[in-house]
Amino acid sequence: MMIFAAQEYRDRVAKLQMGMAAQGLDALLLTTAADIFYVTGFLTRFWASPARPWFVIVPVADDPVAVIPSIGAELMGQTWLHDIRTWDAPDPRDDGISLLAGALADLVPVQGQIGVPMGLETHLRMPLADYDLLRARLAPRQIVDATACIQRIREVKSEAEISKIRESCAVAGRAFARVPEFAAEGQPLSSIFRDFQIALLTEGADWVSYVAGGAGPDGYGDVISPAGPQPLRRGDILMLDTGAVKNGYFCDFDRNFAIGPASDTARRAHAALWQATEDTLAHLRPGWRACDVHAALCAGLHKYGATPSGGRLGHGLGITLTEWPSLTPLDETPLREGMVLTLEPGCVTGDGRIMVHEENIVLRKDGAELLSPRASHDLPEITA
Repeated sequence: MMIFAAQEYRDRVAKLQMGMAAQGLDALLLTTAADIFYVTGFLTRFWASPARPWFVIVPVADDPVAVIPSIGAELMGQTWLHDIRTWDAPDPRDDGISLLAGALADLVPVQGQIGVPMGLETHLRMPLADYDLLRARLAPRQIVDATACIQRIREVKSEAEISKIRESCAVAGRAFARVPEFAAEGQPLSSIFRDFQIALLTEGADWVSYVAGGAGPDGYGDVISPAGPQPLRRGDILMLDTGAVKNGYFCDFDRNFAIGPASDTARRAHAALWQATEDTLAHLRPGWRACDVHAALCAGLHKYGATPSGGRLGHGLGITLTEWPSLTPLDETPLREGMVLTLEPGCVTGDGRIMVHEENIVLRKDGAELLSPRASHDLPEITA
């Protein structure tokens, strides 16, 4: 069963095909879960198994063709695609390469070009040896970089996509509201992570592929370490961050909690993060560049007496936890109406300690619209 009506996917493919025509591409070859879901609606957690490659071809002037393992035929048949070609996989002798090469040879002229994403934040989900074999079989057809063709289309979300991301954010918002039920002084951080994932699932997440966070006095050392058995202590700041999934779309935002009364240092840091985000929300418009948002957030932190902690301060969001662009000083990607972004400033709170704050937004023609329930200005305290 597809998440959206078939026309949503047809519209996406039509936009891709316009970009392909402008670049002189005769077909796109897609191999990743996100790209294949984007054009077909094929949604499964079976991608966790690396044993089988999956392929979808988007011709420049026709409907996509799926070349997939036979185990996926039933589910792919529930999408809007009609041309579905299968083989029994995994096959160590020929894992779909002959079938794929034949399909591409039928669709692409001998002197034609096939686009494959090759740039930042892309990967090829097939063995390199098979990729080399495919190139040899298709010669003199050329395989060229199609990163921009795909990214420029995927980075602007339809209203249907925005609605799904908003639903995912609402799920996480309800789960964050329940954190005081299971987070308290003396509780191991590992058990809090587990209980938070349970809350996310209970509140409606389809799955929780990402939970991160940290805890420590007035802040935390990093935001990617796995949770350990250490208990929360009075004076700690607990941060939880989630990429919960609903209908194939991610949210990605965090919340901070003081264990016991918050210190002045923690209160000031949280207030600076909140206000720097608020100022950026008020001024952000289409036409800004990704680096301009980074500069605005850093300027806001300095204005409110905080020192930025470095790294990127946000990114795109959608059918993967992080998408392009990255809000860094070096990313000059122009921001357009319909982009969904995270704003994620961080500041230093002490020796080796930081605090971060994250919201999810969609960029409208007249400014930013929050998708995540806005964090409270005051740092929440868990005192029970």
